[in-house]
Amino acid sequence: MNYPLLNVFFTTMWVFLWVMWFFLLFRVFADLFRDDSVSGWGKAAWSVFVLVLPFLGVFVYLIARGKGMGEREMARSEQAEKDFRAYVKEAAATSPDAKPRSQAEELAQLAELRQHGDITEAEYQSAKDHVLAA
Repeated sequence: MNYPLLNVFFTTMWVFLWVMWFFLLFRVFADLFRDDSVSGWGKAAWSVFVLVLPFLGVFVYLIARGKGMGEREMARSEQAEKDFRAYVKEAAATSPDAKPRSQAEELAQLAELRQHGDITEAEYQSAKDHVLAA
């Protein structure tokens, strides 16, 4: 079989470029359908544009809405983090087998959470005021 090393390199490069292209295409569709600010007609129009003229459609989408892609992803991540923290705090507070703790134990736990960076200074002060008020 006569297949020079340079041809192997170019074939490998093309395979990786196609894989990257599909990742980019899926990322565009994921961003498009997760964005609530775009109407159904807008999503349909973008989808048709990207499916009919894939390269041009994706590049136009990235130019027109690329900056917002990162902002929307950050907002989704921050909201997921807030939801997770709220769930953990709620689950820890309403645990059925949790023993009632003294104020000193709760304050010690809050201080430990703050030292580890699990809660911010403002969250610590708010929780501390809540514990001391109880």
